[in-house]
Amino acid sequence: MQAFTAEQRAFLLEGTRTGKLATVRKDGRPHVVPVWFVLDGDTLVFTTGEASAKAANMRRDPRVAMCVDDETPPYAYIIIEGTASFSTDSDALLYWATRIAGRYMGEDLTEAYGKRNGVPGELLVRVTPTRVLFEKDIAG
Repeated sequence: MQAFTAEQRAFLLEGTRTGKLATVRKDGRPHVVPVWFVLDGDTLVFTTGEASAKAANMRRDPRVAMCVDDETPPYAYIIIEGTASFSTDSDALLYWATRIAGRYMGEDLTEAYGKRNGVPGELLVRVTPTRVLFEKDIAG
């Protein structure tokens, strides 16, 4: 496991940046999708549907990569390579779905979106980083 620096952690948690999650399809083609996420220490946490392509890909091959970028000058990005693990624990799913909702939907919609996404049929996904690349001030 590779720990995030304080600067990397702050970058990941700033605003509502969306992660771009890359998984590998059964035939070897890449599959990239946006995900909302939060951190639990040095672990990335997000939810997905049990029947989604990304869930199927991660179950077959738990190696993933996620890119989070700042699209404003002077530009920056972080790439996290890691291993995904899953939970269907309903209490944990509701807790983390609600935290994620709070980050991306705001206080007024936190509870509603947490309940919407913390239900049976959803998976709690945790990505343990194995490699981190952080580039900032790209245009500087």
